[in-house]
Amino acid sequence: MTDLTADEARRIILRAQGFLGATARGGGVPAMLRRVGAVQLDTISVLARSHELVAYARLGPVGRSVVERAYWDAPARAFEYWCHAACVLPIEQWPLYAFRRRAYRERRYRWHEVPPVVDKVLEQVRSDGPLTTADIGGAKNGGPWWDWSDTKIAIEFLLDIGEVVCTRRVGWRRVYELAERAVPADLLAQDLSDDECVTRLTTIAGRSLGVATRADLVDFTRVKGRHAAMLDEALLTGAAGLVPVRVSGWPARRGADPDGPNAWADPDALESEPRGRHRTTPLSPFDSLIWERARAERVFGLNHRLEAYVPKDKRVHGYFAMPVLAGGRIIGRVDPAREGATLVARQVGFEPGSGRARAVEAMSDALWEAASWVGCTDVRVERVGAPDLEAPLRAAVARGPRAPIR
Repeated sequence: MTDLTADEARRIILRAQGFLGATARGGGVPAMLRRVGAVQLDTISVLARSHELVAYARLGPVGRSVVERAYWDAPARAFEYWCHAACVLPIEQWPLYAFRRRAYRERRYRWHEVPPVVDKVLEQVRSDGPLTTADIGGAKNGGPWWDWSDTKIAIEFLLDIGEVVCTRRVGWRRVYELAERAVPADLLAQDLSDDECVTRLTTIAGRSLGVATRADLVDFTRVKGRHAAMLDEALLTGAAGLVPVRVSGWPARRGADPDGPNAWADPDALESEPRGRHRTTPLSPFDSLIWERARAERVFGLNHRLEAYVPKDKRVHGYFAMPVLAGGRIIGRVDPAREGATLVARQVGFEPGSGRARAVEAMSDALWEAASWVGCTDVRVERVGAPDLEAPLRAAVARGPRAPIR
């Protein structure tokens, strides 16, 4: 068992996630996707949609069309499926979700009962595909977002069980195609057991997270019941290739030896000390670095909650407050918006701690680089939560970017 300080674990995590060191940019967006293992999707778009923000946070001002092509292109380089949530996943992971596809097939239910039209919809995709929901009759019955039409329920069930797959989008609409036509034949031919699927996904989760508790790994893969037991077995037998570590200050699992391991690590990540340049960037709340609240608080001392669905008068940090990473730490949060060619920081907050002057400069740098990426030529700060830092931040922003935007 390896002993790690909390700071050592944090730096290993940052390198594993692509925020520390020069090698993180190698290979562009496709390599970034393989590094993080899964990129969560969400409909909210402020500066950009979350899947774009994840790539930007690690790679800097990469072209947004480059990001889209890395996720949705022909031939398929990635596909959409259920991991931590609805995610873009490297196409090589297709065989690893056979356990989940089988489980959905057995249940014949997720959010809705599977309607009788499912066979008809499958035949329509077979004869006319690839298709969007508009091509097969529309997505909704006219009520709330979950009031799906029968054809929408049917096509999503077919995606769940792997008869169809989404490897491309048009605008924000999924394009559904038969898996046998879109997924490479060598991947389709692989027939893995549930144990093999969960073991290999646990390995991917461990490598992506760098250092992770058992709860972190379960959250990444979203396994439960007998599949969670398979994850535990893969850890305890070493089949997942992760090694036990004890991180100072991290809690022990309930009922476990308090002097024993409290986390698992990718052994390759332990072989060298993380070094190199840190990224300074705002983070999507759905970024895998911080997407699990307990882990974000444990690693960064960040207590963060997405407030998009909180009534406006009850919000603390803003509609889509983005934590800002600098020097390997969360220095503050910004709730951004766009007005024409101006990036508007509707609300800026700073985390407590030392290095306040450096935090101001880092916040200004993060705002200006993000502005350049989305095509804005100006930055305006509206509210600042720390009165002592308001004037310094406004002055730093008024000076403009300190270095040429890459």
